[in-house]
Amino acid sequence: MDAMKSPAFFPRHLSAELVRALSETPVVCLLGPRQSGKTTLVRTLSRAYVSLDDENLLRTAKQDPAGFVGALPDPVTIDEVQLAPALLRAIKVSVDNDRRAGRFLLTGSANLLLLPKLSESLAGRMEVLHLQPFCEAEKERQPGGFLGAFLRGEIAPAIVGGDEVPIAGIAARMVAGGYPEPFGRTPAGAARWHRNYLTSIIARDISQIARVRDAREVSRLLELLSHRTAALLNVSNLGGDLGHDRKTVEHYLAILERLFLLRTLPAWHRSGANRLIKASKTHLIDTGLAATLAGLREQDWNLRRDRFGCLLESFVLQQLVAQAGWTDPDLRFWHYRDKDQVEVDVVITRGEETWGVEVKASATTASSDARGLRRFAELAGQRFRGGALFYSGSSTLPTSDPRILAIPLSRLWDM
Repeated sequence: MDAMKSPAFFPRHLSAELVRALSETPVVCLLGPRQSGKTTLVRTLSRAYVSLDDENLLRTAKQDPAGFVGALPDPVTIDEVQLAPALLRAIKVSVDNDRRAGRFLLTGSANLLLLPKLSESLAGRMEVLHLQPFCEAEKERQPGGFLGAFLRGEIAPAIVGGDEVPIAGIAARMVAGGYPEPFGRTPAGAARWHRNYLTSIIARDISQIARVRDAREVSRLLELLSHRTAALLNVSNLGGDLGHDRKTVEHYLAILERLFLLRTLPAWHRSGANRLIKASKTHLIDTGLAATLAGLREQDWNLRRDRFGCLLESFVLQQLVAQAGWTDPDLRFWHYRDKDQVEVDVVITRGEETWGVEVKASATTASSDARGLRRFAELAGQRFRGGALFYSGSSTLPTSDPRILAIPLSRLWDM
């Protein structure tokens, strides 16, 4: 592999936010999936580094948290802190005695199980950042400015001369996903890496964060969800397919979210709008892993377009969530669906402001494609700021509503 095309040379756009947080806050916690590049990012900083993946260090941290923290260099990075949650109280005591900014940089590969403990121990002393797997803008070494421009209303129609040319390589981008390690491997090699990655998490991480009788059942659930990414969550149906009760399935879903394998997208609703569906959607966070588990290959783009359409929705959502990390971390993401089955794939909110995003795999658009966005704009009323209808054509086109544009998918990574 060309060294300059190695993932190690890709920019991480969250790095500026990380440096900013360290200059303002005593404790910064960088959370994200295993193998998403957290360690590589934090080791670019001029700080002492300690990894709790080292069994000897982990044993000491668990047995004597206060002594462990007291003996650390200052400032310091502690990698995989979720392995020794007792350290958090010792860090709190140390920070209460010395509130200088940037003293502790923590990383963690488990989310929801860890965050309540962090909030309890380090409230007011810590800022949390989320590092996503590589997004396409980072792969292309582009600034990743689409989301900011979209929120500011700076996207304008721009019709490319001549016939519409479908964007090439979208299926390849989805199947590759964003984990650094599979980058540059053959499709078969990348698929092997994805399966080994999941096996490693099952063998190691699940047992560390939750009590599960058989961790392989969690893997079965994730594989089942890979065929249903971007679908409404139906716990009863999942339980029937897996042979488990509702409580067990909900426990497994929570584990997948904590390990950054699954994202639950809640339903957007407005008070008094009784016809709205309130069920959440589930998305596998990395489309490369989802494609491997669902048996989707790049060459299946035309043969299995319906399946790729769902995967594309998860892909676009992940690009937007990643860009939100350095654009506006306070953005929230939802989906919209009503009982007439009119839907909007992604709703973005910032306070009362709302935006809608619809995703189509086709290279052309029709007026009916924006039906959901128009319905949503009407319901949101004055709070609606704009809509994007992503498609695989090459021109940014106006629609019947001047606030809604048809936008090429490539704008997510070429702005």
